Amino acid sequence: MHTIFINTQKKDEIIDITDTIEEFLQLKNSMQGACLIFVKHTTCCITTADLDPGTDRDFLEFLRTITPDIQFRHPHDPSHAPDHILASIIGTSITIPIKNGKLDLGIWQRVILVELDGPRKRELTISLINIT
Repeated sequence: MHTIFINTQKKDEIIDITDTIEEFLQLKNSMQGACLIFVKHTTCCITTADLDPGTDRDFLEFLRTITPDIQFRHPHDPSHAPDHILASIIGTSITIPIKNGKLDLGIWQRVILVELDGPRKRELTISLINIT
């Protein structure tokens, strides 16, 4: 298990963490298996996406557009209840196959951290499942 920290800069932000994950994998000598990435927070999430220019903003704008204008009941801060709900819908973990020591992603796929309540310091755990 390995821990990485990501400092976000904005309230809503998408950060490409693919290279950070692959740098860690390089230390594992071309292993085969799977990589589980887990974000230890309830107002950010992790997924894959195509990051052509502007698609990060499209993604975030879409998330905010689908958020209803209702009276949220979150006890300590109702204003960020949508951040919790959106993060829960997208999810706090992702599992990606490892092939020849690299993430076995599709040609356009990148691993992204989706910040919904920044700026903050975010903690992620990387766990590897080795298949030999």
